[in-house]
Amino acid sequence: MPFPSRWPTRLVFSLLWLAYGLASAQNPPIAADAPGASASAAQPAAAQEAALSRDARRIHALSRDKLLQIRTLLRSSATQASIGSGFFVSPDGLIVTNFHVASQLALEPERYRGVYVTIDGQEGDVDLLAFDVQHDVAVLRARNRTAPAPVLEFRPAAEALAQGERIYSLGNPLDIGFAVTEGTYNGLVRRSFYPRIFFGGTLNPGMSGGPAVDDAGRVLGVNVAKRLDGEQVSFLIPAEFAQALVQRAASAQPITQPAHKEVARQLLVHQQLLTERFLQTPFQEQRHGSYLVPVPDDALARCWGAGRDPDFHAMHLERTTCQANSHVMAGDFSTGTVQLGYEAFNAPSSGAARFAHLYAQHFGNERLPKRGNRHKTAPECAERYVNPGKLPLRAVVCMAAYRKLPGLYDMTVLAATLNQPTQGVLGRLEVRGIAFDNGLKLAEHYLQAFKWEAAP
Repeated sequence: MPFPSRWPTRLVFSLLWLAYGLASAQNPPIAADAPGASASAAQPAAAQEAALSRDARRIHALSRDKLLQIRTLLRSSATQASIGSGFFVSPDGLIVTNFHVASQLALEPERYRGVYVTIDGQEGDVDLLAFDVQHDVAVLRARNRTAPAPVLEFRPAAEALAQGERIYSLGNPLDIGFAVTEGTYNGLVRRSFYPRIFFGGTLNPGMSGGPAVDDAGRVLGVNVAKRLDGEQVSFLIPAEFAQALVQRAASAQPITQPAHKEVARQLLVHQQLLTERFLQTPFQEQRHGSYLVPVPDDALARCWGAGRDPDFHAMHLERTTCQANSHVMAGDFSTGTVQLGYEAFNAPSSGAARFAHLYAQHFGNERLPKRGNRHKTAPECAERYVNPGKLPLRAVVCMAAYRKLPGLYDMTVLAATLNQPTQGVLGRLEVRGIAFDNGLKLAEHYLQAFKWEAAP
C-alpha cells in the first residue's frame, strides 16, 4: 500500500474488488475457569501476551536487516510520490514489492526514479526488472550495491500452512517506522479471481509489498490490501507468484522506457481468462415475477439484493448488484472487473402511460460516462431494439478505449425489457479492461440470458 501521495486513489480503486464473503465458524468463547477450557486459555492474559510479544521480537530480529522501504521520487524535485515496502530475496540485491508500489517506474520512468531505504536509514537507487500486473508483484534490483544483501528465504511450497497458524506481516506503515503485525492464516479468500491469502491481522498504508512470514521467518506471502469495512481482514499474495517472478527477473535488464505495451499485454491475458470463465460458466437465473434475469454463478461473484417497503403498494421495486472479484491494478487506476445490476419494477395499480413515463425516467437516469479522461477516450455508444429469447429489449452498448493500453476498452451494456405495460426490468453490465471482440461476446451472452416465463 503506497503512502502517502497516491494512497487515497489507489486504496479506493485497489480495494473495491475485495468484497469477498469470508465465511468462518463463529465459536463461543470458553471462560478460563469453565469445564473443558484449554491449558493455554487458563494462563493469565499477561503471560499469553508476553509470549506473543517474544515471538514478534524474534521475527523482527530475524528480519530487520532484510526489510526495505520503497520510495518513488519525482526526478525533477526529488520529492516523494509514493511509499511502500519491500524485502531482499537474493544476495545480489533483488527486491520483491507490489506492482502498484513500483508502477510509476514502469509507466513513467522519465518522470520518476526509485530508491530503497533500509531499517537503519541506508539509501540506494533501484531498477525495475520485471512485474506481474495480474498478481500485483514486482522485482527491483538495488543498484551499485557492493556488499551481499541479507536475504529472506521463501517457505517451501511443500510445507502447507495450517488454518489458524500464526504469521507475521512486516512493513513500514504510514511512513512512521518499520513494524511487525501478528495475525493468523485463514486459508484462501473465496471468490478471488487469483489466489489471495486471508490474513487475520492488520495492514496499513505503506505496508504494501512487505513480507508476511511464518514462525521461522520464512516468506509465505506479500502484503497487498485490506478491507476498509472490517477489522483485521487483510490480504496477501501467495509467495509462489513472487518466486516465479524472481526467477524471470534474475537475468532481466532494467526497464528504462515506458512499459505500456507490456502492461497491456498482461491485461489482455487477464481479460481473456475473465471472458472464458464467464462464457464457460452458465448464468444463474434470478426471478422477478415472471422475468428471469442472468446473475453470475456464486463461484464467480457475490450478489446483494434490496427492495422497497412492501407496504408501498403503488410500486414494487427490487434491486440486485453483483460484482466479480477480478480487479487488477494498472498504474494509478483499477481495471479488470465485472459488475451487474438490476432494477425490477411492478406497478399493477398504475396505468400504462404513467408506468412508461416512470420506467423511461429510470432508464434515462442510468449514468454513462460522457467525457474522456487522461486514461480513456470518451465512449461511443450504439442503441438497438433486440429480441433475444423472444423477450423484446431496448439495449445500449458503450465502449471507451484506453489511451495508453492498446486493445483494451471499458464496456457498459444497458438493457430494458419492453413486453409488459406495468412491469419491467432494467439491467446493467459493466466490464473494465476488455478486448473489443470479447466485450461484444459478453454483451451478447448477457442479453441472450434474459427470459420471460408467463404465469400458468
